Amino acid sequence: MIRKLQKVDINNVADIWLDTNIKAHYFIPAQYWKSNLELVKELLLQATVYVYEDNQKILGFIGINGEYIEGIFVSEAMQSQGIGKILLNYVKETRSKLLLNVYQKNAPAISFYQREGFKIQNSGVDEATGEKDYVMVWQTHSSSRISDC
Repeated sequence: MIRKLQKVDINNVADIWLDTNIKAHYFIPAQYWKSNLELVKELLLQATVYVYEDNQKILGFIGINGEYIEGIFVSEAMQSQGIGKILLNYVKETRSKLLLNVYQKNAPAISFYQREGFKIQNSGVDEATGEKDYVMVWQTHSSSRISDC
């Protein structure tokens, strides 16, 4: 089941965020993620976050700000089981365009987003970490309609 983040969820969601970032971003010191944990908890409570829950246990979440995906995080034990895709499809249903940043060294994430229809738009550098990243974009393929006047 997908539902909005509640304040009571914050520690579980933050744990998934921290564990996933440390493992996926082996090229960034773990201390970087740990030092940002409290700030991230505050930001998550202010953001639009949807959690994927099964048997009252949060297994993943997606954070979104307008058309921008702040991140998709799935607990390590549940990765590659379709939860990220379910969360992504959930937000795709209400938007015609989505964009995100992904580290260039995070090949599994790039592959995931490409499979889901995202295209690399440009590359840059994440100022906080100094790591190269890509901006990836997804857009609906709706054909232009001629209105009946």
